[in-house]
Amino acid sequence: MKRLMLCVLVFQLVGCAELQQVVNQLPQGTTGIGNDQIAQGLREALNMGIEKQVNKLTSENGFYRNELVKILLPEELQKVDKTLRDVGLSSLADEGLRIINRAAEDAVGEATPIFVDAVKGITFNDAKQILLGNDNAATQYLQQATRTQLYDKFNPIIKNSFQKVGADQIWSNIITKYNSLPLTNNVNPDLTDYTTNEALEGVYTMIAVEEKEIRTKVSSRTTDLLKKVFALQD
Repeated sequence: MKRLMLCVLVFQLVGCAELQQVVNQLPQGTTGIGNDQIAQGLREALNMGIEKQVNKLTSENGFYRNELVKILLPEELQKVDKTLRDVGLSSLADEGLRIINRAAEDAVGEATPIFVDAVKGITFNDAKQILLGNDNAATQYLQQATRTQLYDKFNPIIKNSFQKVGADQIWSNIITKYNSLPLTNNVNPDLTDYTTNEALEGVYTMIAVEEKEIRTKVSSRTTDLLKKVFALQD
């Protein structure tokens, strides 16, 4: 009986020592963080994604020279691109591709305040679960919560951008040229809808890039709130 009690006592002492070791390894200053504070940290991370990554998309060639988000032609127009190149009209094909990306760059510049407002208004029902999720969990949540609303606001901007940068006229010329070639079927895709969706995907992709940086690199947590909140998921 004495031996049994001694074994239990030793086990308890060892268990307490191991438990204390685990406690000592926990990030300091992370106790008492509630859902509201975690949610604010997630919003701050998303805002940094907009500030540091999405703003890059608004510069010239922000989409066109960024392989992560470059907008390629929709499937029904890929044959247009190939045919034009086959008949020696590569420069026209390049211009058509460039002008689609240019419209996205122009639209993102106008629409950035929309994304900022969307992040301010987003409600994280379970911020801790999102914090402890995968590397782009907050971005995915933002996408689910805002995509429909942002599409409705983004689409007319894309349409205006097409007109502003001359994309509508250039693509009209391209498609007219293609349709005049022998042995081709006429095409007339909705480029505004396609480019809107692709531009939105590009924006969410770049926000996710920054979120992953904050999650995986302590040096990217440039505020006290980010340090405190994201220490919980380390």
